[in-house]
Amino acid sequence: MPDFEILAENLQFPEGPIAMPDGSVILVEIKRGTLTRVWNGRSEVIAHLGGGPNGAAFGPDGAIYVCNNGGFAWHEVSGLSIPGDAAPDYVTGRIERVDLATGKFERVFESVNSNRLSGPNDLVFDKSGAFWFTDLGKGRGRAKERGGLYYAKHDGALIKEVMYGSASGLNGVGLSPDETTVYAAETDTARLWAFDIVGPGEVAPRAPGFMARFVAGLSEHAYFDSLAVQANGDVCVATIINGGITIIAPGGAVLHTAFPDVLVTNICFGGADMCDAFITLSGTGKLIKTRWPEPGLKLNFNPY
Repeated sequence: MPDFEILAENLQFPEGPIAMPDGSVILVEIKRGTLTRVWNGRSEVIAHLGGGPNGAAFGPDGAIYVCNNGGFAWHEVSGLSIPGDAAPDYVTGRIERVDLATGKFERVFESVNSNRLSGPNDLVFDKSGAFWFTDLGKGRGRAKERGGLYYAKHDGALIKEVMYGSASGLNGVGLSPDETTVYAAETDTARLWAFDIVGPGEVAPRAPGFMARFVAGLSEHAYFDSLAVQANGDVCVATIINGGITIIAPGGAVLHTAFPDVLVTNICFGGADMCDAFITLSGTGKLIKTRWPEPGLKLNFNPY
């Protein structure tokens, strides 16, 4: 296990970290319903979004765009906060835009093709300023709404359903360095899938009902959560139960790095050399920082 420092504690299921040049990290607290900025030892709420703010990323207009899953019912198990089915006050999933200067936010999307978004989870912007995002679906007792992969423009002019229902639930999403591939992590099966991009919001068909190619998966019981891409093209997938970061090469080679939480949910990169890794340990409510052996990929429109 690598050495690390704890930057923040007592967070309410942190996710969606964004490293900032001033040393702070902007993240969401899913259980608290906020977009929050943390420094080493202090924090401030940027916006009270409600529901379940999940993935977050800077858009081309300098605002932060948030995948809001609409909210979970929460369970405390052995001192850990565990998300469950839809919250009692759940209405819809949505994509929200947050003005950092004022904390004001607005809903950009809540449906596609007249169908409500179930549980938007994570997003990544391409060079054009549009973004890919995943929808994990939503649990309701013995039933589960299916999710998929989507493509949208930040100004609300377009939202497109790229794939729906063929995966058990897509979570983390990221682009290859050359933006010819969009990666998505499937939570329940602990598999990483790759979609070959052939145009804006268009991916190459591969098989009836499923358009992704298999990259790698885990043989032991585990779940895949959010992800980040390294500059060399390898994909770092936050891993649950077998808590840590699973590094997957495009060719399928797998390496796992453990961290002390069964709910490791996300990773982002920053620092002058992009080798500072910021990782959310959501079960215990911590944000940690460690040095990473490879630099992370610089994201479009991110301050770094």
